[in-house]
Amino acid sequence: MKMICYILTLLICVDSFGANVLCVGKSKQFISITAAICSAKDGDTVIVYPGHYYEKNLIVNKKIYLKGIGYPVLDGQKKYEVVSVKANAVVVDGFKIIHSGVSSIEDLGGIKIYDSRDVVIKNNILEDTFFGIYTQYGKNCTIQNNELHANNLEEQQSGNGIHCWKSDSMKIIGNTITGHRDGIYFEFVTNSIIWRNTSFKNIRYGLHFMFSNNDAYIANLFTANGAGVAVMFSHGVKMYSNTFQENWGDASYGLLLKEISDSYIEGNVFNKNTSGIYMEGASRLLVKKNSFENNGWGMKIQASCMEIEVGNNNFIGNTFDVSTNGSLVLNTFNNNYWDKYDGYDLNKDRVGDIPYHPVSMYSMIVEKYPTAMILFRSFITALLDKTEKLIPSITPEGLKDNKPQMKRKF
Repeated sequence: MKMICYILTLLICVDSFGANVLCVGKSKQFISITAAICSAKDGDTVIVYPGHYYEKNLIVNKKIYLKGIGYPVLDGQKKYEVVSVKANAVVVDGFKIIHSGVSSIEDLGGIKIYDSRDVVIKNNILEDTFFGIYTQYGKNCTIQNNELHANNLEEQQSGNGIHCWKSDSMKIIGNTITGHRDGIYFEFVTNSIIWRNTSFKNIRYGLHFMFSNNDAYIANLFTANGAGVAVMFSHGVKMYSNTFQENWGDASYGLLLKEISDSYIEGNVFNKNTSGIYMEGASRLLVKKNSFENNGWGMKIQASCMEIEVGNNNFIGNTFDVSTNGSLVLNTFNNNYWDKYDGYDLNKDRVGDIPYHPVSMYSMIVEKYPTAMILFRSFITALLDKTEKLIPSITPEGLKDNKPQMKRKF
């Protein structure tokens, strides 16, 4: 029965993609993958059986389905780019790709897509590669269900796990990335989606956006990365239902937003980060229905930010809920739950009767003088905050939640 299912699957694959199946390994038609590709025509399927293949730089320059059975190993011998895709509608499926070359001049990858569209890279394992999967000038390509593992210790000797440059309509789905410089990197990438990926223990960022507009990343897990996640110099970014956790360090954040505008941050969890969100030069953002739990700072909003709407979020167990470095407030807070709120609700409408000021005097002092953290949990800090509530002087009066919720939102 299993054999029948396998044959039917193979027939469906061949019928939908091409007429010829070329086999490599196990004393089959070709002894090398390169030879099979040279003989293949557009639409053919090349099946590679288990084995350890030293193909140097394998160039796929035809519209073929390159299928690995039992994860055949493609070894770059620490010298070469392993697979180079230079044709449209190529599929690379089911390989183990190891030991790419490392270069300070060329961006060598385990798999690299050159100026091609409709390429699918799926179900591969990449280990010890400089860049993992690299796309330049790609369009409508899919990178799905791959595992990328590197063991790099320094940024200079490491490339990114999934790297997309000047590309459009990319789909990055269900991948696991660890040990690279940045887990996923977008630069000049538009109209693309990053969905259900896990990016952890990367040297710098789990996800890094630069000059990339109208993209979305949804339901991803970013944990224990060197500096968290960064979205910079971009607009129209949708950030939904992601988890940012365990990103600790002096320059580490759950989510760093720099010069970003017209974007949405909704339904995310920020748990155990130095700062849940740090934003600088941001404008016209909607931050709602997120949970900020057990962070050093829930949110740091610099005075350069404006038109930020923060509503219907939970702030629970953070050392500081909100911090800022200026007195001018051009942002709004409403309908959030604050576990530090000690106001009352006399009319029982579940909304506090007095506003909540989430910025404490001590947090303002720490913002200017970080060494003041040595006084944390001391009597003097409690006294300062109580005094500030009675006679406001340093904290920005305009930064307040006029409708603090008495119970957490979700």
